[in-house]
Amino acid sequence: MNLSYWELKTWFDKVDFTIVGSGIVGLHCALALREKHPNSKILVLEKGMLPQGASTKNAGFACFGSISEIIDDLKNHSEEEVIQLIQKRWNGLQLLRKNLDDEAIDFKPFGGYELFLNEDESTYTECLQKLPFINDVLNPLFKNEVFTKEIDRFNFKGIQEYVVFNPYEAQIDTGKMMQALLQKAISNGILILNQAVVNSYNETSAGVEVSFNDFNFTTKKLLFTTNGFAQQLTSNQVKPARAQVLITEPIPNLDIKGTFHLDKGYYYFRNIDDRILLGGGRNLDFEGETTTELGQTEKIQNRLEELLKEVILPDTEFKIAHRWSGIMGIGSSKKPIVEQLSEHVYCGVRLGGMGVAIGSLIGQELAELV
Repeated sequence: MNLSYWELKTWFDKVDFTIVGSGIVGLHCALALREKHPNSKILVLEKGMLPQGASTKNAGFACFGSISEIIDDLKNHSEEEVIQLIQKRWNGLQLLRKNLDDEAIDFKPFGGYELFLNEDESTYTECLQKLPFINDVLNPLFKNEVFTKEIDRFNFKGIQEYVVFNPYEAQIDTGKMMQALLQKAISNGILILNQAVVNSYNETSAGVEVSFNDFNFTTKKLLFTTNGFAQQLTSNQVKPARAQVLITEPIPNLDIKGTFHLDKGYYYFRNIDDRILLGGGRNLDFEGETTTELGQTEKIQNRLEELLKEVILPDTEFKIAHRWSGIMGIGSSKKPIVEQLSEHVYCGVRLGGMGVAIGSLIGQELAELV
């Protein structure tokens, strides 16, 4: 790197905090650090042109878990752990709205729905049977019924008679959210460098020497907020999980409005700009989708199109406008990892596919830990 004196002095001299990853967690962490340390130099390094994981690639669901996901979580976590997870997700969504305001993120409280395919009789029956119990579990948090069963009013095909409605779910515009977050970070004097690929780091008694793009500099504290990419530079037990997505061309007179879940959350769709955005299918190939490679596979894309044709838009012509993918961070537990790795190195990772909900809170918790 051919850097001038001015570049070295402005960006790399006397750096207090260096954050790797400019997504929801990284930028909220930077803003929380700025509040606590108003005169510090905070540098954010991002390997992509835009945040490379899932922060600008997610579906824009402001949600905390569908009823089948919550029931599934209760089979693998204690009731207390599940309540804590949902509380974190809910608090995180409120923090995101407070930090950026509803207009900036295009927050639309249309509510969320879970659909059950005709062949998924067992999950459907279990969810309806346990609906009162789940509402009781969540009552201390929401002081109200979260889930109710309703007749499908959107003319979906191939699904069970009832859908489960959640009035607390909403949509956001992911692009607007990240643009507002980036603007807020910059206006608070946070330095952000893109196309900065961190290769390694070496801890010293005074701080951490960071190597990126064949250039080294020293920072007092180093924080990783790389979620699905965390294993590449830390020893954390975080597995990458690719999520494939597609979006249609605008559809005249589209009447579908809300956020929708299918198959324990493995599929999800919503309306946006008179289009349908649909993602998921990781359960068709868990091994193949445990990757940090961005891309699509024929198997999953075919299944997404099949769901559009047979379930979501059975009587409507549509064209696919665009396809993409994002990388989430998951693990054996859905509890996020916020921890100190060594004297000067920290991380906030493993968001379990709920980055929109908990990213802001994990960023804040990481700043508090530092």
